[in-house]
Amino acid sequence: MSMNFPSRLSWENFHRVIIEGLKVYAFYLAVLSLFRLFFILWLHDYWGPNTAHADILLALWRGSRLSMQTAGALTLMSFLPAFVAHYLLPKIEQYLWLGLNGIILFALSVLYMASFPYYRIYRMNFNQMIFTGMNEDWSALFWTMVDQYALPARFTGAIVLAFSLWYLLRRLLKWQIPLLPIAHWPLWGRLIVRTGFVGLVYIAVLLGIFGGSLGWQTAVDWENAGVTKDEFLNEAILDNPQAIYRAYNLNSRMLACNGLDFTMEDIRQLAANLSGKPADTDNLDVYLQKNVQQGTDNSPRHVFVILSESLANWPLLDKYKDIPIAEDLRALVAEADTDYCPTFLPNGASTVSAVTGMVTGWADANLYLTTMPESFAAPYPTASAPQMEKLGYETNFFYAGPATWERIGAFTQAQGFRHFYSRGDFGDVPGSVWGCEDEYFYANVLERLTDVPSFNVLLNASNHSPYDVDVEAKGFDKKKVRAALPAEYQQDEELLRELGHYWYAQRELTKFVKAVKEKYPDSLILIVGDHGDRYNLEKQPDMYARYGIPFILTGQHIHKGTLLPDSAGSQIDMFPTLMELVAPRGTSYMALGQSLTTTSTKGVNYGFWITRRAIGKADTVPLVPEAIAGDEAPAIDDQAMQDYINAVRAISWWRPKYGPILDQKILDEKGR
Repeated sequence: MSMNFPSRLSWENFHRVIIEGLKVYAFYLAVLSLFRLFFILWLHDYWGPNTAHADILLALWRGSRLSMQTAGALTLMSFLPAFVAHYLLPKIEQYLWLGLNGIILFALSVLYMASFPYYRIYRMNFNQMIFTGMNEDWSALFWTMVDQYALPARFTGAIVLAFSLWYLLRRLLKWQIPLLPIAHWPLWGRLIVRTGFVGLVYIAVLLGIFGGSLGWQTAVDWENAGVTKDEFLNEAILDNPQAIYRAYNLNSRMLACNGLDFTMEDIRQLAANLSGKPADTDNLDVYLQKNVQQGTDNSPRHVFVILSESLANWPLLDKYKDIPIAEDLRALVAEADTDYCPTFLPNGASTVSAVTGMVTGWADANLYLTTMPESFAAPYPTASAPQMEKLGYETNFFYAGPATWERIGAFTQAQGFRHFYSRGDFGDVPGSVWGCEDEYFYANVLERLTDVPSFNVLLNASNHSPYDVDVEAKGFDKKKVRAALPAEYQQDEELLRELGHYWYAQRELTKFVKAVKEKYPDSLILIVGDHGDRYNLEKQPDMYARYGIPFILTGQHIHKGTLLPDSAGSQIDMFPTLMELVAPRGTSYMALGQSLTTTSTKGVNYGFWITRRAIGKADTVPLVPEAIAGDEAPAIDDQAMQDYINAVRAISWWRPKYGPILDQKILDEKGR
């Protein structure tokens, strides 16, 4: 061994192992680039209407540069062990190259197969939902993937793809690149060749570190990669590992609250501006104190808040009135005892954000409230259930799914709901892994109503993947809906199935509303979607159609004009609106949001803002309005909207995590 070891330290030996690494690097870069190309071409329906070939080429070029970084990281996972083995255990070197890269290629193939249905659901490459989804019901997720997304077939395809790629890599590694016969060259010739080779390797390393650049100043990373005008292409630029890396970073920021950067003075001043009070106290609860301005002396007997799964607002818009999937809901909106705000935002991108917004009153501010110990210690002062209980209401939370989802049973009861009912309380009723069918859910709610005044939050589940309700057997006219769709969507069976579930959800919802009004005409019902952004008619919907949800009030003392004519809001504004309709004038309560009957003309959530005439992203400077109706976006008071966005986020970050008192020492101690 002592005789062979020095020979393995020769230039030729070093040259060969480096060449193997460069082959693997080039292979991964080619695979990731081809994956991206096929992804873009296969999902061409999601291209924007003005997407040009130049945009696609830019996305491919930008993506390939970013994938140089990914390819470098993946190569290191096999190169470093193989490099060590090359000198110490040469007999296992080849097995390390093939074995480790086989595992990596299998993982890449699985991710790639999963990325297609993932984009269809979330309109994004892998995002933060893969981490927040860790709290989901894994059994339900598994069967959803089996039933709706053909998990067995996709997994089989991933195996075939991985083996094919592994076979090609094996052939590439067997191919030996002839070395230049420089052993007998003059010294200066050998130095030139070897210096050039080292320089080539150095450049490859820099390109891998800096994402297709030679320095950090021009580096491409996940935060600056999206440079096209097409949102789909911007997502396609990220290869799957980069998308997961983005999700990891954003989730880490959420867990550490790094996404928010406010000083104590910032929060105090923002809270004062929001409340209209002087900035003379460090107690945030002072700024959250409100009084009912209009009120009522005849409170409704039962109050319902229906968080309806994926109840987007777009089917209620005039543009889609000829597609017969929301006729019952349109009829409800038209009734004399109903008012409707079409400019309303969900609290977040998922159902749990809607729950926390309604239950706690806090906006989505990089905190996962259903996992925080603080949420289980005592109800927050802005929590809806304890404040409604003070008005004499029995508080109930009804969920169509399992009580263990997102710890929803324990969470809602910790936040003051006296009773929690879930699928386990409803008996043997039809449903999916996510919950029982809506008609059985609403029937169980009605059975539990008595003459005792009650405040009830309902969260249904049918309008959710795997979309396995037999909606045609329940009356969905698929042929009629198909005929009403634009020609390019008429053969989209998956879209028709989704639209059928929207139709079923809104029909059962309106049937429940009618039943409540008949049995308890002195009731008040508030209807919102838990979120939008699951499916739209178009592949590239505008921002308003994609994210908006309806806000519908119906029942006792409601009429056209109950809501402000320019009302707009988000889910933190639901409870203040209810207080104006159920409590006597002058009643004191605590809330972050505002009532749509008195003051709320704008809404904000995790990523967007909205007014009656415009919508936009909340994290641009300056804010860029996009018109809701018409061709020209109206001007907005940029500073006022920025202050509102920052106030909602700052308070929703500090108060639930650190308590009512603004004190830098608290932050420092928590950070240690």
